[in-house]
Amino acid sequence: MPSSRRKFLHNIGSLSFAFGASSLFNQLHAEDIRIAGQKISGLPPATTAADEDYWSVIQQAYTVNPNIINLNNGGVSPSPRVVQEAVERYNKLSNEGPSYYMWRVLDMGREPLRQKLAELAGCDPEEIAVNRNSTEALNTVIYGLPLTAGDQVIGTKQDYPNMINAWKQRQKREGIAYKQINFDFPLENDEAIVNAFKEAITPKTKLVHITHVINWVGQIMPVRKIADMAHARGIEVLVDGAHSFGLLDFKIPDLQADYFGASLHKFLSAPIGSGMLWVKKEKITALWPLLCNDFPQRGDIRKFESLGTRSFPIEQGIGEAINFHNAIGPKRKEERIRFLKNYWAEKVRTLPKVRLHTSLDSKYSCAICGVSVDGMSPAQLEQELFNKYKIHTVGITWENINCVRVTPHVYTKLKDLDKLVLAISEIASKKQ
Repeated sequence: MPSSRRKFLHNIGSLSFAFGASSLFNQLHAEDIRIAGQKISGLPPATTAADEDYWSVIQQAYTVNPNIINLNNGGVSPSPRVVQEAVERYNKLSNEGPSYYMWRVLDMGREPLRQKLAELAGCDPEEIAVNRNSTEALNTVIYGLPLTAGDQVIGTKQDYPNMINAWKQRQKREGIAYKQINFDFPLENDEAIVNAFKEAITPKTKLVHITHVINWVGQIMPVRKIADMAHARGIEVLVDGAHSFGLLDFKIPDLQADYFGASLHKFLSAPIGSGMLWVKKEKITALWPLLCNDFPQRGDIRKFESLGTRSFPIEQGIGEAINFHNAIGPKRKEERIRFLKNYWAEKVRTLPKVRLHTSLDSKYSCAICGVSVDGMSPAQLEQELFNKYKIHTVGITWENINCVRVTPHVYTKLKDLDKLVLAISEIASKKQ
C-alpha cells in the first residue's frame, strides 16, 4: 500500500476528520491565513475590513470563475477550495466501499461536527441537528409543533416562500390561523417592527415566526426585542437564520428564540446542500421530527437527523468550512462583507434614477442590498447587468419589493464592485 494511502487511512481512523491536526484546512490554508492575520492583529474588525492585502489571501482560497462576477451569494455561496477538496476526498473514499466507509467510518464524524457547530453557535451540542438546508430545518419545526385548529401563528409577507407555504399548508390541512404582517423596507425603527408583531397578537397566538435577515433586501430584524415581547406573553419564537448564520457575529441563545434554522451553504461557505437546526433543549421532546423516527417523542436532538442515506462527505466539508470561517474570525468577516456592500452602495445611492431598497445603517443591514433603476423592471436590470457586464445578480419581484439583489462575499474584489458601479451608472444614464 502506498505510504500516502496508509497515512490517509490512519488519519480517518482517528475520527477527528476536519477537526484534527491533519485537517485539509491545516494543510492548505492555515499557515497563509495565520501569517496574513499577524499583520492586522489587534486592529478593530471595522478597520481590517478595508485591508486589501489581508483579504487577497482569503480571495485566493476560492475557485470562482473570473469570467463571471458573482454577486448573488445570497442565493448560495461558493465554497473555498478546501471545502471542495474535502467533499471530493471523502466521496472517493465512500465509493471504495460505501456501506463500510459511510456508516462505519464517516458516520462517526458527525459528533465532532455537532460539537464544532455548537461552539460556533454558542449553544449545547445536544441542541444541534445537522441537515440539508433552512427549508428542511424550519419545516421540521413548522410541521412538528403540536398546534391544533384555531391556534395562531404570526409571520410576515416578506418571509421566505417555502416557510410561508409550509404555514399555509398547515392552515389548509389542520385549520391553524396564519397571519402575515406587511412591512415596507428599509425600516430603521425597532419599536415600529416590534409593535407590528405585538399588535397582531391575539389570545390564540402560539408562535411568532421571524426572519433574522430578510432575504429579499437584507433588512436585519430586531429578533431579541421581538422574542422578549413574545415570551412575555407566553408565545414561542421560531427564527429563520438562513442569511444570518455565518454572516453576523452572534450566538443563537442570545436571540432568545426557541427554534432556529439555517442554511450553511450561504455565508458559512459550506457545501451546497448543508444546513442546521437548533432547538432549545427543553423543547425537543414535544417537537415531532419531519421524517419518521423510531422514538419521535424522545428528547434527543438526533431524532431530527433520520434522513436515511445521506452525504457524509458533505458533513466533512461543513467541518472544513467552519475551520476556514474561524480562521478569519466571525466579526472580522462580518465587517468585511458589510464594507463591500457599502463600498458599491454608497457610490450609486446619489445617482439619478437609482434607488436603494436597503438601509446602509450597520444595525439594519450587512451583505445584501437591493437596487433599482427607474424605468426598468428588476428582470430587465438583472439581464442587462449580466448580458453586457457579466455581473450575476438576481431580480426580486415579491409582494411590495421590486429590485435587483446584490450580495458580495469575502472573495469579492473591489475591482469587480467598481465594475458594478460603472454598470449601474451607465445603465441609469441611458434612462434619463
